[in-house]
Amino acid sequence: MPPHAPEASAPLRLLLCGLRGGGDIDLPNGSIRGRPLMVSDLRGTDDPGALARAGTGCEAAVVVSDRPLRDVGTHRLLEIVRLIGLDHMLVLVESPDGEETPPSRTGSAAAREPGEVTVTLGRNSADLLRHLDDWLDSLPDVAPSPDAPFRVSVSGAPSAQTAVGTIVAGSVRPGDRIAAVETGRVAGVLAVEVEGEARAAAGPGDTATIRFDAPLGPVAGDVLAAAGDRPETCDQFAADLLWLDPDPLLPGRAYRIEIGPRQVAGSVTRIKHRIAGDGAGAASSTFRAGDRGRVNLSLAQSIAFEPFERNRVLGTFMVADTASGRTVGVGTIDFALRRAANIHRQAVDVTKAARAAAKAQRPALLWFTGLSGAGKSTIANLVEKRLFALGHHTYLLDGDNVRHGLNRDLGFTAADRVENIRRVAETAKLMVDAGLITLASFISPFRAERQLARDLLAEGEFVEVFVDAPLGVVEARDPKGLYAQARAGRIPNFTGIDSPYEPPAAPELHLETHRRSADELADEVVTYLDRAGFLYRTGG
Repeated sequence: MPPHAPEASAPLRLLLCGLRGGGDIDLPNGSIRGRPLMVSDLRGTDDPGALARAGTGCEAAVVVSDRPLRDVGTHRLLEIVRLIGLDHMLVLVESPDGEETPPSRTGSAAAREPGEVTVTLGRNSADLLRHLDDWLDSLPDVAPSPDAPFRVSVSGAPSAQTAVGTIVAGSVRPGDRIAAVETGRVAGVLAVEVEGEARAAAGPGDTATIRFDAPLGPVAGDVLAAAGDRPETCDQFAADLLWLDPDPLLPGRAYRIEIGPRQVAGSVTRIKHRIAGDGAGAASSTFRAGDRGRVNLSLAQSIAFEPFERNRVLGTFMVADTASGRTVGVGTIDFALRRAANIHRQAVDVTKAARAAAKAQRPALLWFTGLSGAGKSTIANLVEKRLFALGHHTYLLDGDNVRHGLNRDLGFTAADRVENIRRVAETAKLMVDAGLITLASFISPFRAERQLARDLLAEGEFVEVFVDAPLGVVEARDPKGLYAQARAGRIPNFTGIDSPYEPPAAPELHLETHRRSADELADEVVTYLDRAGFLYRTGG
């Protein structure tokens, strides 16, 4: 069977969205000026991540609402649609009570492009539908160019010589040379299929199966590109971020970052400025829900990307909370930060395994977490004494001690607590690399920062020890008088009083200090380390 040629005209892809209203509005079937109409209907969806993923593959948007534009939910939706570059937008506002909204207006959708937003007021869905055909007919030709450099986001790989994915830019045909961006492997295209049929070519928006003449080894999450024109890979970016979560953005906190097909750990390392109501930049140490501004973004590993202006799919990112998975921010990449481009890891001959073997132990990080006064430092100190007596090599990092040196510049705000734990986690990682059994005793109230410390280490090296005592018990102990001062208002942001503590969900060890003695609990920790294989036996 001869290959089928691609469609003469690429589809016009529209995003249809809105939290409320528009239930009777259906976009017409057929085509617009010869282009088939394809609609991504996300009405009723309030997940900003889903909106961003669908919207980056579209060229225009229809937003329906039965609330005024100043409504918080509607305003947030419009901000997301604008941010991801859908500059041609029809906003249909149902207004049965005839609220004072202009019947229509046209204006700039975003600072980056001169695209147009049309706002239309109607008393019901039928009224609004009358405006829809005219708007569709008036859309400019915004079809993606098939001549752009080829990019495909891999969603599956049935074999080492086959990839399945959505083409996000350009086109592909048999004979093309294609590269896996992150591995650098190159192969020729043998065949292209769309919906099970062989094609002479496939273009933007097509979900294609591509077969190669040599093993390319693609996996889900890879980006494939034209061998002669590949996107960059980097792990640090300057970006435009819209924050959507009630909890504030904290620089340094670990989040899950999704860029194109990839999800990696990352954080905002710097807030450059927040965009104020007049469009000017305003200094800010955090973002709250609805804030938008310029930030620096750092990822745990380099990934393929392109600036948003060049590729909306590979230039848009979502920020998700690591614990709940909810989308807390949406942003676009401006450019890679080059400051680390000439810094490379130095190869060393003595490895972590060799250092640990010389010490007759497996390196580990024991992370003691709990309220002030729960007994963390007491138990950690006893554990280190027992390990030292057994001939093991250890180091104890204590919360109070590191604030006299490494973290002396940090206070106790939520942002400073995040940075405090980030620095300690990186320090502890170096000590584990030295082959030591490292003990860290910190309140560390936030799960996200404890997860950051876990993620820095190899599987099995992080041991979370929850030192647990009820608030009433630790207040009664109050060896340093801190709770009394916090209750009197003399110590702000005190964990357990006016700052939250998030207990571990599944710690490796759960020590209840109001039920057993510190000596008994220290013995339990050492026994755990022995049974888990951290303490080698060197005797006869």
